[in-house]
Amino acid sequence: MNPRINHQIRLAARPVGLPQASDWQFTEEPLRDLQDGEILIRTIYLSLDPAMRGWMNEGKSYIRPVAIGEVMRAGGIGQVVESKSPRFKAGDYVSGGTGVQEYWIGDANDKHAAFYPVSPKLAALPKFLNALGMPGMTAYFGLLDVGQPKAGETVVVSGAAGAVGQTVGQVAKQKGCRVVGIAGGKEKCDFVVKELGFDACIDYKNNSVKEGLKTHCPNGVDIYFDNVGGDILDTVLTRINLKARIIICGAISQYNNTTPVKGPANYLSLLVNRARMEGIVVFDYASRYAEAVAEMGAWMQQGQFHTREDIVQGLEQFPQALLMLFEGKNFGKLILQVAQE
Repeated sequence: MNPRINHQIRLAARPVGLPQASDWQFTEEPLRDLQDGEILIRTIYLSLDPAMRGWMNEGKSYIRPVAIGEVMRAGGIGQVVESKSPRFKAGDYVSGGTGVQEYWIGDANDKHAAFYPVSPKLAALPKFLNALGMPGMTAYFGLLDVGQPKAGETVVVSGAAGAVGQTVGQVAKQKGCRVVGIAGGKEKCDFVVKELGFDACIDYKNNSVKEGLKTHCPNGVDIYFDNVGGDILDTVLTRINLKARIIICGAISQYNNTTPVKGPANYLSLLVNRARMEGIVVFDYASRYAEAVAEMGAWMQQGQFHTREDIVQGLEQFPQALLMLFEGKNFGKLILQVAQE
């Protein structure tokens, strides 16, 4: 491939339901010369996240929608190829908003891209898109700041084998909580218990979540970290304790609906139990990311914290790889590898 050509994937149409091949446009353009203050980054890894589906929709949200014809938004890890900025030098590894493309070029201080250095000496680069990246920051601050766990409490996590869920559970264990995951399939549940150290995991595909909660949370649920919404949220609400905290992180079961989003039918349980339901948007904690990276990075180096990444090869695989999230086909944090390290 010509190193001066940038291959990109742009949003061609707003999806209805699951994104289709026709919703994407593959483009290429020559790389321009750098201006003062700019950097050129070669994308190595891209983070594939359920939130991407929301970014494709028109309408008010916590972040503006991706415009039709715009390079699809994505967080990534890359290496600086060329720099005319004092912030970074050629060879540095950085994380930030690269977009779904082979190269990113622009102001090193671009507040939307928000690039910051990462060190492969601390952890393997893909982990900076997992526990040491946006999913991990979401899990860490969502659980600790919004959930405010206390030792001995019972924490339930849906999407437990996914990028956010696996981190939530391990942080909760580090803080002395009993942790019960909810995941789909025996393989994922075994991973959550045997490798991540959760106390139990409910297989929603093959067993009753309601019965599983009765069995594994005999004293009720103090904190529920919700990544899926829908029926599972409703079921957990029937088991919450007095002053329980429900953290709303995502609702992957609802993202591709062509009918209105299903809200919680059992919301009066919040009233009866004087409980609290609160959302988490990771960008609110950007100034504190270093805190989380330091603590979780130390746990990793001590062998007390584990992650799993599911890596798909090739920029051209982006449309099919993204669908894996909504079909439950990924096992661990889903990452697209664009280039070799």
